[in-house]
Amino acid sequence: MVAGLKTVILLSFVLAVGFLLIILSCALWANWLPLLVALTFVLAPLPNALFAHCGGDEFSSSDGATAAVDLGRFLTSIVVVTGFAFPIVLTHSEVVKPGACVMSIIGGGLVYGTILAYSAVFRQGDEYD
Repeated sequence: MVAGLKTVILLSFVLAVGFLLIILSCALWANWLPLLVALTFVLAPLPNALFAHCGGDEFSSSDGATAAVDLGRFLTSIVVVTGFAFPIVLTHSEVVKPGACVMSIIGGGLVYGTILAYSAVFRQGDEYD
């Protein structure tokens, strides 16, 4: 799939809506702790990106996944679960309002989904065309 200008515009729009929801969840209730969710979801793909290049070459094993790649996926899943659970914990402890929690979770999901979609669309293929 060739990524065109429409794809870039759509992904940037969804990313902007995600950040808008996160910032509104902070500003409407005058509590800036849900802003940490944005930081969490922006940093979530970092372990995957760092450990993805630690895999072996095509001659080393048949499955292709090494312990370093699995560690990167595990660390990424920890950060993603933290990003979804952090607003819930803050709401349960009555630090933030439930509306801010919902907006923060939806915005964080949009931000992380956009990062995943961007990396999937603009990934350089390994095919030799």
